[in-house]
Amino acid sequence: MPNIIYLYVVLGEYFDIHFFMEVFTISSRDRNAGVNEQIRASQLLVIGPKGEQLGVKSKEDALVLANYAGFDLVMINESANPPVCKLMDYNKYKYEKAKKQKENLKKQRETNQEIKEYRLSVTIDKHDFDTKVNNALKHLQKGNKIKASLRFKGRQLSHTELGEEVLKRFADALNEFSDIESNARMEFKTMFMVLVPKKK
Repeated sequence: MPNIIYLYVVLGEYFDIHFFMEVFTISSRDRNAGVNEQIRASQLLVIGPKGEQLGVKSKEDALVLANYAGFDLVMINESANPPVCKLMDYNKYKYEKAKKQKENLKKQRETNQEIKEYRLSVTIDKHDFDTKVNNALKHLQKGNKIKASLRFKGRQLSHTELGEEVLKRFADALNEFSDIESNARMEFKTMFMVLVPKKK
């Protein structure tokens, strides 16, 4: 409140006191307004910790019930009539929610990973091979996946083991920085493998 009064004294000639009171009210609201004593509704539909319906109760009775059961009373649907609350361990609930959000974020990042493809050949020369390895390393260090592919031409199809050997050399060259997500496999005339950045 002192900060609000100070602002009003300094800026009072420009702003209405009601504006500052509104800002103060909003900033001082409890972020856990839907938990235990901060719940405003007087009548509540209470749900037990296992999802069982405990019926409509007064806020006071619901708090006593939650307290004796060793749980928090948490608002889960304020717009219902009457509002719906559930008995739960609120700290555990917040932890599980944060953990789930973190996992979802991780999955989203993995899904959105850029896949950079490098095309090799059975007859690739050492310079070209080393250049592709160095470029692939840069992308791995940025957290991107690498797809190494090799297309067989003509008689090369009868010696696919040579292509597999090239892909293995490529993976071995990046072994310190990557793991194999998908081993070498054929699709039509193309063999490919997928590498992912090594987990730290």
